[in-house]
Amino acid sequence: MSTAPDTVTVTDNRTGQSVELPIVHGSEGWPAFDISKMPNQLGLYTFDPGFLATASTPSEITYIDGDAGILRYRGYPIEQLAQHSHFLEVAYLLYYGELPNQAQLTKFEAIITRHTMMHEQLKTFMQGFHYDTHPMSILCGVVGSLSGFYHDSLNISDPHHREISAHRLIAKIPTIAAAAFKHSKGEPIMYPDNTLSYAANFMHMMFSVPSETYRCSPVVERAIDLLFILHADHEQNASTSTVRLAGSSGANPFACIAAGIASLWGPAHGGANEAVIDMLEEMAHIGNIDKFVARAKDKEDDFRLMGFGHRVYKNHDPRSRILREACHDLLDELGIDDPALELASRLEDIATQDAYFVERKLYPNVDFYSGIIYRALGIPKSMFTVMFALARSVGWISHWNEMISDPNQRIGRPRQVYTGAQARDYAPLAQRD
Repeated sequence: MSTAPDTVTVTDNRTGQSVELPIVHGSEGWPAFDISKMPNQLGLYTFDPGFLATASTPSEITYIDGDAGILRYRGYPIEQLAQHSHFLEVAYLLYYGELPNQAQLTKFEAIITRHTMMHEQLKTFMQGFHYDTHPMSILCGVVGSLSGFYHDSLNISDPHHREISAHRLIAKIPTIAAAAFKHSKGEPIMYPDNTLSYAANFMHMMFSVPSETYRCSPVVERAIDLLFILHADHEQNASTSTVRLAGSSGANPFACIAAGIASLWGPAHGGANEAVIDMLEEMAHIGNIDKFVARAKDKEDDFRLMGFGHRVYKNHDPRSRILREACHDLLDELGIDDPALELASRLEDIATQDAYFVERKLYPNVDFYSGIIYRALGIPKSMFTVMFALARSVGWISHWNEMISDPNQRIGRPRQVYTGAQARDYAPLAQRD
């Protein structure tokens, strides 16, 4: 990132006082003007609900052009990574900044594999959760507790400690996620199998039982790996920004990732793919589509089509294009006839042709097809957001490390426009109306 000599002038029309603000340019995308000195010079803050027009940090990790439908990790198009790479290679790329050579990748995979076991006392911790506890609650609580088990690498000023914590997090979250699922089913928690790939090992821990042998097919393994790649990072979204804000206080990495998990849990963020399945199940069959589309267009009806539109993308979400093809291929190879896929395909056709949706740029997003894939793989709706968190943890820890490594990093402290009561005197209880 560089600061160009050009500036913008902001004038307070009440006083006539002006201030020159430098324009900050990144390597791509819109520039931003630096307002950090404006409060002192003009006595004014900016007002930006939801921070939709505010760049809170420089970052080298992920680039999005929502108008063009572009997503790149460290400069690499998501389409190329989805076609040629695998999740642990993408994890290495996001954290370290470059694709690994063979020796680096082999070493990284060995480290992650060696750290997949979770502490035995965590199993006791999990037993304290009610049998029908949502898996996201377990994931959030257990990840936050990891700092109590790994005191040897919590010095966030030490790059080696940060790296060890990142390795542990990437390795253990699949184990914790699968254990949360097993807890909900009342089945024994399965140990990881270090002979398997990252994706296959996760499916092994999800679906194997001590009395039977489970084998993850290559088709299923690739589908899970692809979903992990597509969900690995997405710039400064709500959960990533939460991780950064928590981390700006100097909190340990496990606490920061737990904060990200809590943010992701919201239905407007990580829970959207579950809402898509609920909507498709409510539609029931293709003959009902026109009725639901009409409801979506009705201003008096609060119903909306889930999985359409995105805060950033005003074009096709590139991840949804990849998942649409993957979804058809997976169901064909597994011989699954899911009516939800026919409904989804028909809805996408409507959304890309109907003027109402085209004018509003309501294109399918990543959540639209991911739920259908998860369901085809036997993963229940309660685990959809957990799957999202598992993959996104790589992006979170990469952003956290980038932030801690930044010498200009400061604790986050947004301001507000106060709208409450002005100064008033306390009245004794007997004198109050």
